[in-house]
Amino acid sequence: MAQRVAVSDGGNKKSSRVRVAVRLRPYMDKQDGKGEGPCVRGLDSQNLEIINWRNATETVKYHFDAFHGEQTTQQEVFLSSVKPILPHILNGQNASVFAYGPTGAGKTHTMLGSSEQPGVIPRAVGEVFKLVKAEDEDEGWDYSIGMSYLEIYNEKVLDLLSPSSQDLPIREDKDKNIFIPGLTHTTITSFNDFDKQFVPASLNRTTASTKLNQRSSRSHAILLIKVVRTQCALPHRQQTGKLYLVDLAGSEDNRRTGNQGIRLKESGAINLSLFTLSKVVDSLNSGTAVRVPYRDSKLTRLLQDSLGGSAHSVMITNIAPEYKYYFDTFSALNFAAKSKLIVNKPFTRETVAMPVLPVKRAREDDEARGSGTQPHKKRQKEEKKTEQDGSSPSAHFHSLSEPSVMDRLIALEKLMMSCQDKDKTSMLKDVAQSRKEIQELKEKQREFESKALLFSRLAEEKSSTKHEPVFKNNTAPLQRKHTNAAKPKKQQAVVQPLQVTQLQPLQQLAVGKKQSVCLKKKEKKLSDQVEPPDGKENRMENDWESQLETSVLEQSRKKILQVLNSGSLKELKGLQQIGDKKAKLILGWREIHGHFTKLEDLGKVEGMTEKRFSSFMKANILSAMGK
Repeated sequence: MAQRVAVSDGGNKKSSRVRVAVRLRPYMDKQDGKGEGPCVRGLDSQNLEIINWRNATETVKYHFDAFHGEQTTQQEVFLSSVKPILPHILNGQNASVFAYGPTGAGKTHTMLGSSEQPGVIPRAVGEVFKLVKAEDEDEGWDYSIGMSYLEIYNEKVLDLLSPSSQDLPIREDKDKNIFIPGLTHTTITSFNDFDKQFVPASLNRTTASTKLNQRSSRSHAILLIKVVRTQCALPHRQQTGKLYLVDLAGSEDNRRTGNQGIRLKESGAINLSLFTLSKVVDSLNSGTAVRVPYRDSKLTRLLQDSLGGSAHSVMITNIAPEYKYYFDTFSALNFAAKSKLIVNKPFTRETVAMPVLPVKRAREDDEARGSGTQPHKKRQKEEKKTEQDGSSPSAHFHSLSEPSVMDRLIALEKLMMSCQDKDKTSMLKDVAQSRKEIQELKEKQREFESKALLFSRLAEEKSSTKHEPVFKNNTAPLQRKHTNAAKPKKQQAVVQPLQVTQLQPLQQLAVGKKQSVCLKKKEKKLSDQVEPPDGKENRMENDWESQLETSVLEQSRKKILQVLNSGSLKELKGLQQIGDKKAKLILGWREIHGHFTKLEDLGKVEGMTEKRFSSFMKANILSAMGK
């Protein structure tokens, strides 16, 4: 059983303010025919100013965590703004980097870059692998790195690693974690492995040409890097850290971009999601208990951890210096100033695997033993199953006393030695309860051994003596009723004591030609109680297959196999004896191991025993024939 533990640096949840960096794109004379010059100017590494549109003789100054001017390189942006938050991922915490700004301001260049000047995404992934390699030298932890890549296009979540997929839903689990069921998650072992997956997926992203940008992003792209580290020794702690690298689409003024038709619809979806993002920031900064509209758009739903959530966040605001971008730049700077006030509360997500203790089960057995009826029936079923399988009671005992009991007892004692003094009393009680359970299993073993000895003796006596009919009718034939005679007693079937040996079929018993109704009923009742030897009961249950035509049976089995391999959750739940939980387990098994090669592979699914599989096949084949 896994227990979820929330841990942060130093033991208490710490606050982490959203860090905001502003990057100014180089001035392009070709796009500014009037030659008015730039409207934005950097003052130092943290301050900049923009001309006041109300009064051209004044400027509006802004202060941020970092300001990257026109001459700043990709390496400098990464080292000063992104690299400091990456070590948190290896400690089970989340981190987020996203580029914001108007269209044509250089967001995609900042995040992706080029082969000569790599952007934030390739540099961050390479740094994660370097950190993991350095941590690998410290023995005791195993690391696993995986990636997912998606885009939000016209409010649809599309998987870039699997372009054929449809719109994916966004869900939230019981721990308030956002996840996307069905999203491709690929394990990567090196940067070259990442590059082979990422470059083709980036080409699947939706782009188009506008008047302001020849290759304009028409969707928000989100790359997820997941790092899981697992402790090799007990108690097998597992920490999961996620890195979100987000390239947002830019806000657009359709009067200047000239968007029409599909481009106009795309820009409307982009502007609406960015407007919702602005509302989220305003709600977080309001300081009152108002509803934060995360669910109003899929972008803000996915950025729920990055803004006001549990991530170390960095926002890189990209702006353009030309006058025609003035109002876009002014709005972007105001949005960045508001985002700088958001406070997140990152914490470590850790799962600790604790040994499963049999205390509760032992107590339930004691209570049931006191009631009397239910455990007696349970023991009868176990004994009957032992006789059917033809296995010895000692073998059955070994199946009951699996080594897991001893392993749990040893793990419990180790845990007791490492725990504090105040917990030792409860631990001693658990150890005593476990030892009591072992003693009960030993007593059950002795009981089964005595029964086995009795069975063997009866078998020897039966082989040495002549077989006698089980049922005998010692009563005289029916007489015609006389009026003067006394009323005769009612005929009864005389039944000898049952012997635990192989019994002859009822059809071969030495009984009279004409039997009374009472005798027939008693024979039927006793035949139900007597257990057919050598697995005859199992053969009788499987006789329904032999009664079907081979072609019909094969056709039904193929249909069931087809549903198991290609059926959706709803189609799987349509099968007999398959509920919601079992259908999800089948989907999970199919996703990991691939298609079922044969129907018997269904027995490998968790919880699908041989008996359940047999009843599942019978119910579905007969149901298919009924249709």
